[in-house]
Formats: sequence, structure tokens, C-alpha cells
Amino acid sequence: MPFLPIHDDNPRRWISTPYVGWGIILFCTVIYIWQSGLDARQEFQLLMGYGFIPAVYFEHNVLAPHLVGLPTEMTALSSIFLHAGIWHLVGNMLFLYIFGDNVEDSCGHWRFLAFFLLCGFVATLTHGLMEPQSEAPLIGASGSISGILGAYLMLQPMARITALIVVIPISLPVWAWVGGWFVFQALGTGGIVGDENVAHWAHIGGFVAGLLFIPLMKHDEAKLFARPSREDED
Repeated sequence: MPFLPIHDDNPRRWISTPYVGWGIILFCTVIYIWQSGLDARQEFQLLMGYGFIPAVYFEHNVLAPHLVGLPTEMTALSSIFLHAGIWHLVGNMLFLYIFGDNVEDSCGHWRFLAFFLLCGFVATLTHGLMEPQSEAPLIGASGSISGILGAYLMLQPMARITALIVVIPISLPVWAWVGGWFVFQALGTGGIVGDENVAHWAHIGGFVAGLLFIPLMKHDEAKLFARPSREDED
């Protein structure tokens, strides 16, 4: 990620506690702690059986029977809750914590859960369509988080986010941060920036899904492109 968010000036309006977002954070953390206790062979079986493997999903290859954990179709969702390392987990959960509560506020609890899973599913399929022969398992909640960024941008583009660039905290409107993030992902698809192990197409797919689905999944009181109220700005 080209920036690390630490705070947003965007109070919730309709819910007091983002139970779903916090529940996802807890669930992913528990899964990672459990995963960290596995030996190398067990972890390999976990990632192959529950991660999303494009070559297997699109039937270009077949997974060995002893590695199968779920029906292949289900791995587009199960892969969302696995992470490759502690910083992979912390980065995703931090983004979910900062941005997810306001999107949950605008959708309600159950719609937000559906939104999170749907964006993750679209992100995973986007990666698969762009890399259909890949035999490397895709894991992580980044696609769902990208959808949340797209939704946040549609809902509150002028809300201010304080984020770290290296170690310097800088406060800018959401549109500036997320716009820079999207350019970074787009450049990453061509290998110009970023790590080749990062699924930039999944991030783009999830982001576009967030843009498209939030108008359908928000509740009526939540307005698109809302400006911060005077109280929010104080």
C-alpha cells in the first residue's frame, strides 16, 4: 500500500458499533494465529486447499485429492480470510478498521457483510481472469478492502484521512488518498511499481465492485458524495 491510514475524521451516524467489521477483524486474526501454529506441510495444505488457485478454478489443472479442502467454487470466498504474514494481516485489518465502520454505517450490518463478501468474490475472479494459468494460491482480504475503499470514496469523498507516508502523518481528503492508491494499483498491473507477488488486478476488481455495488446496498438515508457536516469539520 502507498499509504498507511491511522485516523479518519468521519463519525458514524446510524450505528453505534460496527459489529460486522470488528467481527471480521477478530475472525481473520484468530485464523492467522491458528495458521501460525501449523508446520510447513500443514500450512501448505491449508493454502492449497482453501486459497484461490486460478488454474484449478478454471479447470486448467487439477489439485491433488489430499490437498482439496473445499469445493473449488468456495475457495473464492475462503481465500479472503487467510493471510500470508503478520504484516499482510495487520495492513488489511487496519484498512478495514479505519474505512469499514463508515461503510457498515451506511449499509447496516448484514448488507455490509454481503458487500464485503461480494467485493472479495469479484476481486478474486478478476485476478483469476487476468491470470487464468496461475497455480499460486491467492489469499487475503485485500480485494474486499479495496471494495470498501471504493464505497468510502462514493459516500464521503471529502472526509479527511490522516495517513503515514513513511513516518510522516499527512491529512488529506479521501479522494486524494484513494486516487493515489488506485494509480499505484494500475501501475502495479504493468509491473512498473510494487511487488510482483501483490495481486493488483484483484485490488482493481474489488475497487470497481465497491463503486458499483454501494449505490445498491446502502440504506436510503446514506447519500452518495456527501460533504462533511459543519459539526464533522469542527
